[in-house]
Amino acid sequence: MGRKWNNIKEKKASKDANTSRIYAKFGREIYVAAKQGEPDPESNQALRVVLERAKTYNVPKTIIDRAIEKAKGGSEENYDELRYEGFGPNGSMVIVDALTNNVNRTASEVRAAFGKNGGNMGVSGSVTYMFDETAVIGLEGKTADEALEILMEADIDVRDILEEDEAVIIYAEPDQFHAVQEAFKNAGITEFTVAELTMLAQNDVTLPEDAQAQFERMVDVLEDLEDVRQVYHNVDLGE
Repeated sequence: MGRKWNNIKEKKASKDANTSRIYAKFGREIYVAAKQGEPDPESNQALRVVLERAKTYNVPKTIIDRAIEKAKGGSEENYDELRYEGFGPNGSMVIVDALTNNVNRTASEVRAAFGKNGGNMGVSGSVTYMFDETAVIGLEGKTADEALEILMEADIDVRDILEEDEAVIIYAEPDQFHAVQEAFKNAGITEFTVAELTMLAQNDVTLPEDAQAQFERMVDVLEDLEDVRQVYHNVDLGE
């Protein structure tokens, strides 16, 4: 493992900083999660996960509150949660998660993003079997050994703990997402550099320079699509 999660997050946030696109996407995701259950993160696990991730991207409280209030107000705006799978240059693998109120539009845009950048759409299940859903929690101010000690005291056994740059990254089972955070919060750590559920490739691949440049363009196009929530892949971008 080891995708240098902090650097990836910072790259995404920097790319979207001028357009506030990332905030709009979080607003939609928070609204959908709040509408699917109680609009309270204490009783709505899906909402809690989204809010924890939003915090690491410094999403303004006004965006969060507006989305939750919209859900409370009984808005009739509905979104479908979709997952697309496909292949990039040199057989690289990509998963695209989307929230959309127009399935035909989203499918067309995602297909075009693949096709115009050396990739192609796959059928359902053609890629996901090579990925594992994983909880990723990042924090600063502790060593990997200190983080492990905190988790052991809370009787939590995770997949892996790595030091990446100046942060410690914990890889855990999806259902441990909140338990891992609570263990650190109880130890006085309340800020996380990364807090998300992701699809982690079982094996990363390295592309030739020209193919990697093409792949990065494809990922950028996919991430810029209004309806796309997350893009996962198995390419080592050397972040």
